[in-house]
Amino acid sequence: MSGLIEEVGLGDIVQTRKKHPCGNDQWQVIRTGADFKIKCLNCNRIVMMDIETFMKRVKKIIQKADNNS
Repeated sequence: MSGLIEEVGLGDIVQTRKKHPCGNDQWQVIRTGADFKIKCLNCNRIVMMDIETFMKRVKKIIQKADNNS
């Protein structure tokens, strides 16, 4: 599972194992590092969590961000 950490980058869209109370399970990664910050794509709620919690909650990467700048 540690391989997923290296794959996740800023702007990526990830799917969580459980749905958010608003009914959405897709989030955009807006901060990486010691902590991860993700934003719900439905209600724009921002959640911050440590790496362990992030790895437990993420099911898969849905879309990679285009970081060619």
